[in-house]
This record gives sequence, structure tokens and C-alpha cells, in this order.
Amino acid sequence: MQFETRCVHVGVNKDSTYNSCITPIYPSSTFQWDDLETTKGFDYTRSGNPTRQALEQNLAALEGGIDCRATATGMAAITSALHLFKPGDHIIAGNDIYGGTYRLFADVYSDMGYKFSFVPMTDLDAIRSAVTDETKGIWIETPSNPLLNVTDISAVTGIAREIGATTVADNTFLSPYLQRPMEHGVDVVIHSTTKYLNGHSDVVGGCVITSQEDHAERISFVVNALGVSCSPFDAWLVLRGVKTLGPRMEAHQRGAMALARMLAEHPRVERVYFPGLPDHPHHELAKRQQGGFGAMLSFDIQGGREAVERALTRTKLFQLAESLGGVESLVAYPVVMSHATMSEEARQAAGISESTIRVSVGIENPDDLVADMHQALDA
Repeated sequence: MQFETRCVHVGVNKDSTYNSCITPIYPSSTFQWDDLETTKGFDYTRSGNPTRQALEQNLAALEGGIDCRATATGMAAITSALHLFKPGDHIIAGNDIYGGTYRLFADVYSDMGYKFSFVPMTDLDAIRSAVTDETKGIWIETPSNPLLNVTDISAVTGIAREIGATTVADNTFLSPYLQRPMEHGVDVVIHSTTKYLNGHSDVVGGCVITSQEDHAERISFVVNALGVSCSPFDAWLVLRGVKTLGPRMEAHQRGAMALARMLAEHPRVERVYFPGLPDHPHHELAKRQQGGFGAMLSFDIQGGREAVERALTRTKLFQLAESLGGVESLVAYPVVMSHATMSEEARQAAGISESTIRVSVGIENPDDLVADMHQALDA
């Protein structure tokens, strides 16, 4: 089956009683045993649920993995993936990753004995230089949040194989419709299903997709043991959203390209971060390893924080809010939102300034989005 067909049909056939065309929600917390040895496949919803299993089968198929575990949040997915490692292990990650991931690494797991190096992931020599005898993992986020730097996935997984390290890729920004890291050698893929997979800003969730049996067994154990699996209703919402992933991503991309082109020409914009523009330093790499350029972009505005606030409080279609990937367009200020917990020094090292605005382009008409942003910047 082609991708769009898998979105609609994989994992949905869970109703043998009434032959429902849509996967039912099974809200039951527990399931009756036939005897002391036999169940119908489920015993307790934290450990497994038919609705959640349907979503997991769907997402594993879309990413090309062998197994998936759906979690309560994107951060729960990241936390679960970290349990592939142990205290004393060293993990290399980008210096411009999502602020919540950076916080978890730098402020929580570092205190537990895990070791992290934050380097520019676009610099392969920097990655090689960060390798130690304890390096067990390389964490890939591409495109990065919020500056849309593109990591050469095949090159990084090649480095990981040389040193026997596990690679984990956060594919939230593009979704499996536009990028499938496992095709480039990645071992584990994570998503915040809150974003494009669900696509409607009405659920919070995550998932961990694995390509190897040992990783699948470990993640399954950890998600159950930590109690971070997602609820049946949230799983149903994400499964519903996934059905329209393909057409939504195409609509998202059209608007993002139109907006990026306008911003690149606007006199008050200093720089646009969008791999779809030909002058982006990673444009050719993005063309090779992605199926499109996505709908996330950032830009730097003249005038710093004061100018940012004037512009972002004057938009009429772009809502000033955190998160991304919904059908509605959002604008965010990383310094006080997604990357507020990073130190000023860490933000500067990553290239995030007080002039940086992040945009999640929705599926509205591109002309309307361009006009709205134009009037806000002109103001």
C-alpha cells in the first residue's frame, strides 16, 4: 500500500462484533480473563489496549519500524527512549534541539549520571570529536527546533555504526509523510503525536518506534513499567488525525513556502530559516533526504524583542501560542516559550536570539497568511 493508503487502513480492524469501519474506543481499564492462563490479548489498559494498539500498528507501518509504543506526551516518549541507555553512558545531541529535550538532558538526566555533549549536528567533525569510550547514543533532531538546521542522517548513522552507538531521531517536525529516518539507518524514531500526526491541537501524546527486537522489547517494558502509555481516547484522536496526514502536509507546505518567500523579501526581516529556500545552507541536503520541506520556519526581525511583540500581537490569523503542527497557524517566541528553560548562554550557542520568531504554518489559504503576516510586520 502507498503511504496515504496506509494512513487510512493500517490498524483499524479491531471490531469483529459489528464490523465498524472506524476503530472503536475501548475505554475499559481492565479486561476479563477466560481462565488463569487465557485472555483475549489484553488484561490491563496501562499494559495494552485495543485502541492504542491500532494506533501503534499504524505508526510503525508509516515509519517502517517493527514496533511502536504510544505514550502520554512527547516528553514521555523521549523519557522512554532514554531508558535504552544507563547512568554513565554518553549521548551526543544537537546544541539547537527543542528546549524541553535540552532541559530533560541537561537538568534531569545529567544529575542521574548520564553524560551529554551538545554540538552542532551539521558539523560531522564536531560529532566525531565529541565521541568518547562511553558514547552509547546519538540523538538526532532534524530539522532542528527552532532554527531548521538539517542533519545528514545517513552520515550520522554511519558514525554511530562505527562506534557501536544507538541512534534516536526526533521526526516530529516533518512526520513520516516527509521523512522516514529509519530508511537512513536510524534505530529508534520518536514523535510528539501532539503535532502533525494528530494535527488538530486537541490531544497531547507521543510515540517511540523501533526497528530492532531488543529495542522493541525494552521500550515496551519501560512504557509499561513507568506507566506513561497514552489513554485510549487520546490514541483514538491521533488515529483519526493520521488519516488525513498526507493531504494536510501538502496544504501546510504550500503555505509555508509562500510565507517564506514573502519574509525573505520583507525589509524588516533580517534572516529566514527555512530549508525550502534555495539560499538555505542545507537546501540540497533537505532535498535529498526529505520528501518535502515541511511547514515550520523561523525568522529574525529587526528591532529585537520590542519589535517582536509589536508584530506578534498584531496578527489576526496567526495565534501567539506554543506548540505546532495543527491546522491553524501559530507564532511563537522561543526565548520565553519553547526554549525558555535553556540558559542564555546555551541559546546564544545555538543561535537563538531575542529577534527570533518561530512559525507553524497551518492549512489556511496561503494568500491570507501572507497578507496577515505582511500587515503585522508593516505595523
